[in-house]
Amino acid sequence: MSPAHPPVRLQPLTRARVADLGEVGARWQAGLPATLDDLAARWDLAWGRPVPGGSASYVVRARTRAGAERVVKVVLPDPTLADEARVLAAADGHGYVLLHDRAPEHSALLLESLGDPLDRLPADPEHKLRVALGVLAEAWQLPAGAATGEADPAPRLRAGVVERDRRLGQPTNPRVLRTALDCADEVAGWAGPRVVAHGDPHPANVLRVREPRPGAPGGWVLVDPDGVLADPAYDVGVLLRDWCSHLRGPDARRRLRHWCDLAAEATGADADRVWAWAFLERVSTGLYVSDFGATGVGRPFLDSARALL
Repeated sequence: MSPAHPPVRLQPLTRARVADLGEVGARWQAGLPATLDDLAARWDLAWGRPVPGGSASYVVRARTRAGAERVVKVVLPDPTLADEARVLAAADGHGYVLLHDRAPEHSALLLESLGDPLDRLPADPEHKLRVALGVLAEAWQLPAGAATGEADPAPRLRAGVVERDRRLGQPTNPRVLRTALDCADEVAGWAGPRVVAHGDPHPANVLRVREPRPGAPGGWVLVDPDGVLADPAYDVGVLLRDWCSHLRGPDARRRLRHWCDLAAEATGADADRVWAWAFLERVSTGLYVSDFGATGVGRPFLDSARALL
């Protein structure tokens, strides 16, 4: 089939991360057209439209010679990114997008074509939370051997919050910063049961399957896993760091507490640990995306963290 592909246009967050990688990122971006040509020949694909969203890859739709829809993902050359192919291969579609093939030399994956993400569903956050928790419960069934490693994310997140706040000129409200560091200390050193955690199960990483199938509870699956062995409350906390626009007013703290209680009831995780992880992740994410230039994306995370106090 024709290897011709549409012009490569990176998503805004991906462009920011490419710039942050410097020369390595620039070489990756310059080589993308040739990489796509190689992948089209390898998998006998005709290219479709790029997929919106994402922050660490170029994702584009494609079609096989037999007419099957696929998605190709070419991952940034960033050593901090997890080997998601390991997790997807072990999951075999249970809780996760199906992996059809991979091209390790290009850090590229040939994936099942999915529908819209959960964050576009016209529903309230509580409904979306229940959907995402159901998918997480399926994804957590992976055996420990499928993990990409073991992790206590708390010390890394704590150090990142301190360093990025300093590097950015200390934009974080002092009470917000102190609370985030206290939360990191509170959740560090978890010695209880662990799961193969997704690591970033925000609503944009929960997508609808095109056809009902086993392993997709309610018709939804996860994409972009980190796949480390971790405290299950960590995954739930990451999920609850979002919905910043719903956490602005005087009832912000009560609302997030309610969501934490719902999540704890659904998963068996401790509600106080979920709250602490959610607050730490909210501050960490706001500073992280601001640090590579996306301050407009990062600011609502920090503002909502202040509202929670």
